[in-house]
Amino acid sequence: MNTRTPSQQLHTGQALAHISAQWDQQLIAELSRYISIPAKSPLFEPDWEKLGFIDTVLRNAADWATAQQIPGLRLEIVRLPGRTPVLFFEVDGTAERAAAGTTALMYGHMDKQPEFDGWRSDLGPWTPKYEDGKLYGRGSADDGYAFYAGIAAIQEVKRQNLPHPRIVGLIETCEESGSADLLPYIDVLRPRMGNVGLVMCLDSGAGNYDQFWLTSSLRGMTSGTLKVEVLTEGVHSGDASGVVPSSFRILRQLLDRLEDSKTGRVLPKPFHCEVPPDRMAQIRATADILGKDAYARFPWVHYECDGTPYAVLPATTDPVQALIGRTWAPTLSVTGADGLPPLHSAGNVLRPFTALKLSVRLPPLANAAVCAQELKTLLENDAPYQARVTFTTDGAADGWNAPASAPWFQHALDTASHAYFGAPCGYIGQGGSIPLINLLSQNFPHAQMMVCGVLGPNSNAHGPNECLHVPYAKKLTASVAAVIAAMAQAGRHEAAAN
Repeated sequence: MNTRTPSQQLHTGQALAHISAQWDQQLIAELSRYISIPAKSPLFEPDWEKLGFIDTVLRNAADWATAQQIPGLRLEIVRLPGRTPVLFFEVDGTAERAAAGTTALMYGHMDKQPEFDGWRSDLGPWTPKYEDGKLYGRGSADDGYAFYAGIAAIQEVKRQNLPHPRIVGLIETCEESGSADLLPYIDVLRPRMGNVGLVMCLDSGAGNYDQFWLTSSLRGMTSGTLKVEVLTEGVHSGDASGVVPSSFRILRQLLDRLEDSKTGRVLPKPFHCEVPPDRMAQIRATADILGKDAYARFPWVHYECDGTPYAVLPATTDPVQALIGRTWAPTLSVTGADGLPPLHSAGNVLRPFTALKLSVRLPPLANAAVCAQELKTLLENDAPYQARVTFTTDGAADGWNAPASAPWFQHALDTASHAYFGAPCGYIGQGGSIPLINLLSQNFPHAQMMVCGVLGPNSNAHGPNECLHVPYAKKLTASVAAVIAAMAQAGRHEAAAN
């Protein structure tokens, strides 16, 4: 009887060909169905349980994966009382011992951001459209694709009969609401996860679509509503202005305590931290790769004045400073307002109050809880004119700085990137916050963190015209398969050395 001996390394050409075909024949259609279901996160849809959309997308995903008939794959939808459900799956590993652990954990989420305005006239958040290699619709890139890509990667490793570690997957439905339900599920499922040596989170970004990108850091954040009250009701501005101080003017003075309005620099020291030397080296390397795309990739306003064309200028045209500014510098954004009537109904009234929603991004190593308290004290104390000033905090989340990469992991990423993109792996910090990454890092402190994703230029997650760059997603899927295989190979070498 002849027993087939499994090869030890992923055949990259075969992997990309099979995975690309699967994307074309199955995954685009499955994701289109996913896009059409408004499975908004509980923060944006309090009636999520009654509507059933979150349950529907999980059942659809589980049914598709089951139909693939992957040997050893077991799936179930797990529910805890009063919490959003998760999809959990597991695949037993081969005999080879995985490096630094025996389990590879795949993470993704299937809840979505709300619709947002400004979609192209022929597009919509719940109307999938595949055009020029891009799949448009809410949740396509953030990150409904992750589960399907992960299963396709496992399927390819199995198809090539490669040794692989134990693989488990945890797909949540509360990520866009801050992942409040994630930790209870980790606690419940931890005994079934085993010794996690690799976490694969496909919910992050890419500097371009020309190489594989590993996320090296994430900013933290604190946010809340700043409200300034001066009157119990609005009064005629001609009668009161000059006597009653404007709530808007007071609010401007308060913001000056936080930010230099000329430069955008956040002023309090607790909001800053030093950029570690290894991150600075990566930032310089990434700046060399991206060049002006580090700042030019945003949808700047272009206009004409007296026949002369103009465009809004970025805060910096130095690629290094642009990368530092969006990943390691604190920033203030005003994301909403209240007390201001729409322009068409704005009469000559001195308004009783003004309220602004503030979002402060924090460096990866800043203490978010300390910054949140500092922000409240800074804005509320010693209010001009003794106006009633309140800052209601929405919460705070620490940032994240990736742990050092093990040699096998770094080699696997570079090998995959060269194989599928012809370029080395790039390292880039993300300016957004993904609180779940800290949860995963803290719960699996010895694991390698493969935080990556498809949110590259113009993917526009959370905004209008969100799209998934399918050619990049195909190569990312193949890269996931390559790293899974490399983990088993590293484990075998480690076992031999011991």
